[in-house]
Amino acid sequence: MKIGKVCILGGTGFVGRHLCARLSERGIACILPSRHPQHHRHLAPLPGLSLVEAEDLDVDRLNALFQGCDAAINLIGILNERKPGRTFRHVHVELVDHIVDAARAAGVRRLLHMSALNADEGKGTSLYLRTKGEGENRAHTLGGATMGVTSFRPSVIFGPDDSFFNRFAGLVRIPGPFPLACPDTRFAPVYVGDVTEAFARALEDRSTCGEHYELCGPRVFSLRELVEYTARALGRRKTVVALPDLAARLQARLLERLPGKPFSYDNYLSLQTDSLCTQDGLAALGIEPTDVDAVVPGFLSSSGPHLRLDRLRRRL
Repeated sequence: MKIGKVCILGGTGFVGRHLCARLSERGIACILPSRHPQHHRHLAPLPGLSLVEAEDLDVDRLNALFQGCDAAINLIGILNERKPGRTFRHVHVELVDHIVDAARAAGVRRLLHMSALNADEGKGTSLYLRTKGEGENRAHTLGGATMGVTSFRPSVIFGPDDSFFNRFAGLVRIPGPFPLACPDTRFAPVYVGDVTEAFARALEDRSTCGEHYELCGPRVFSLRELVEYTARALGRRKTVVALPDLAARLQARLLERLPGKPFSYDNYLSLQTDSLCTQDGLAALGIEPTDVDAVVPGFLSSSGPHLRLDRLRRRL
């Protein structure tokens, strides 16, 4: 299945920036819609990449964006409902319907969809996980009849410009103890380079159509251990205070009222389920997972939360 041109929705985000660099290196042209393309001009030097202004991603606009594309990749997702109209259902479900309708009309042959570990339409512990599960199901059931659909369910994704370890790094630098909700929830952090390699390998592999790949790293950490790992990487000592369940619920209710919703009750509900794989999607795609030790200490101690494009491309 030869792919020459793709439209990446959410391509200016964390995973999208890395995926664009990887596909560009393979000679695949990438269309990146953005509300503010001028904010992402650092991506413009990538060969074959086109930044396109797109305010609303309705079916008509998506159809226009998909013209001439062999594949569409949907990376769009939200962790909290922060803006009016940007609800979990709109972003994770209704947008998927629009993507499938537009892709079918434009003759797109391939759809890769970013889901989440534990996404489950009926049994997800949070609205985030339930809508993620419903959107993934719709991508396969509505799109599978006319195009090859593959979805990916990663644990928490880490990398030089992530919002996970870098966020913990910012919080660890705040004086005083670290009050932590759900400290025993377990994760298997997966490297962004491995995630984007999974997308790249599946893109032109017909045997991956219809598959759902769980993506996890090689080591399991509790949330508390991840905070402590971050502190050690920064050369700091940090006292982590494990909040009892009632205090964790109260913390979530309070923090979701702050600008930007740094933590919400729905996040708390998501943390009631360990983010661990039941099958090894990376191995199925022939990818050896990258350990956090190979990446995280280096970028936490030296580079800060963002890399210049040339350094990003070297890491890939």
